[in-house]
Amino acid sequence: MSQTVLALQDATIQFGGLVAVNKVTFDLNKGDLFGLIGPNGAGKTTCFNLITGVYKPTHGSIKFHGQEIGGLPPAKIATRGICRTFQNIRLFSSLSALENVVVGAFLRHRTPLWTALACLPPALRETKALREESMRLLEVMDLADEAHTRSSDLPYGKQRRLEIARAMATRPELILLDEPAAGMNPLEKEDLQSTVKKIRDNFDMTVLLIEHDMRFVMGLCERIVVLDHGEEIAHGPPDAIRNDPKVIEAYLGEAHS
Repeated sequence: MSQTVLALQDATIQFGGLVAVNKVTFDLNKGDLFGLIGPNGAGKTTCFNLITGVYKPTHGSIKFHGQEIGGLPPAKIATRGICRTFQNIRLFSSLSALENVVVGAFLRHRTPLWTALACLPPALRETKALREESMRLLEVMDLADEAHTRSSDLPYGKQRRLEIARAMATRPELILLDEPAAGMNPLEKEDLQSTVKKIRDNFDMTVLLIEHDMRFVMGLCERIVVLDHGEEIAHGPPDAIRNDPKVIEAYLGEAHS
């Protein structure tokens, strides 16, 4: 029997007179590769912001393993096992690739602050372990050779992969990827598809992603929800979504341009 990891029930957020997300309902099961798609302005990133605590729902519920998380601060949601990347890359530009990943890993730092400030052995051992794990994540994302390169000096596609590695360093159970393939060439996108599958399979993660590249989504995701003007218009496997008249109409002039 499938284990429900995330459940949105009538999730709604209203900004003044604008309803940005309206009664969106879907479940993610453990191990899902799940896509959230729709035209520009459909409410996809707003939905991510609801799940990760950037916004508090006006109505409805968002549950992670059956516990309500709607309205919790982002830091608390992250410590529960949900992490994300962003549509606009948000790396620490002056830090190296490895240092960026270590920042994510420090969410799990357990030794008291005073031991770290005093450079005591327990803190040093934990920091060393986090750096070693961060290096392994760079290897997974094919970035090991760039470990000591300043993140701002990396090509755009590698910056995208680095942001995913930093999110993985928090050891999330659910990882949200906001347009991970943006700016990548076809070969990089193909490699990223394989990497995301490897993340799901080898790291026991559930993946929810937003992506405008329909070929990328259809080739990767096993289930897809389509939003338009903040409302769900379709939900199902890729073949059903691809041939849904409402989806074709929503994307007319965009997905087929």
